[in-house]
Amino acid sequence: MKKLTVIALGGNALLKDKEKGTIQEHERNAAETCAHFLPLLKGDYQIVITHGNGPQVGNILIQNETAKDLVPQMPLDVCVADSEGSIGYILQQALLNQLRKHDIKRYVVTMITQVVVDSKDPAFSNPTKPIGPFYKKEEAERLKADKKWVMSEDSGRGWRRMVPSPQPTRIIQQQMIKELVKEGHIVVAVGGGGIPIWKNKDNDYEGIESVIDKDLASALLASEIKAPLFIILTTVPKVYINYGKPDQQALDKVSLTQLKGYLKDGQFGVGSMKPKIEAAMKYLSAMDGTVIITSAECLSAALAKKDGTYIYSDLKRKQEQNNLLLDI
Repeated sequence: MKKLTVIALGGNALLKDKEKGTIQEHERNAAETCAHFLPLLKGDYQIVITHGNGPQVGNILIQNETAKDLVPQMPLDVCVADSEGSIGYILQQALLNQLRKHDIKRYVVTMITQVVVDSKDPAFSNPTKPIGPFYKKEEAERLKADKKWVMSEDSGRGWRRMVPSPQPTRIIQQQMIKELVKEGHIVVAVGGGGIPIWKNKDNDYEGIESVIDKDLASALLASEIKAPLFIILTTVPKVYINYGKPDQQALDKVSLTQLKGYLKDGQFGVGSMKPKIEAAMKYLSAMDGTVIITSAECLSAALAKKDGTYIYSDLKRKQEQNNLLLDI
């Protein structure tokens, strides 16, 4: 049986630091990232790929704002849908080129994905999700005054616009995604965390202004389709504790309980590793699976258990320690 796997791409998969965000940059970065997927594409894996959209949806919002006197402005949920389509196209093309280059008979499809959120989620009164480009403090203050945006400093890299980021509760297209991937197709889904929707007073689905964290949405999707392997790709090969300090330590294997302890101790940065750790915990709390956190460059080695951080549910960790479980 092929192993059902969800892969969550980090932001640098499509746009790297100091890049402008041109289509040429997106296509080049996507091609480089997808080349690292070859062991999965050729191996016994059923693949769902998710991705972020922070810079892209922020740029779409700027385009909306700039052209508001020429064309109607679109709400944030529609901008998320726009980014899902464009990024999905870029990833589809990069993946198809890899498949053709290596004569692998598989197809790629992008699923425009709706994700249900609770309109009463406290996130709507406390915007914390950064989107769009980085600004200097003076420019951020001007935007805050002129546009009434919520602005906040982001991980020492500059100031960004903050929008609500509610918890995802259900993936509408989960069954379609599962059926497609089981047929052997590669599915790009839950782009940018998915399009946030809720049920209005008439019990109809309706878009709502927010952005869902893509790692949390990916974790929810992985648990809903019962994928035994959830891979989170980021900029570093492993998860570290005491990161950047003289006693920095890489984590090779860790249990859910151990991970909760590290999180409680404040080991993971709010704007960097913490959301990925929370996503891993959410997934492992829902099912008895395995999470790998690593970089795209180290993915092949991580799949061979020579790199990356492996995170297990407590049951799986206990079984491994007792030598009752063969290699996962």
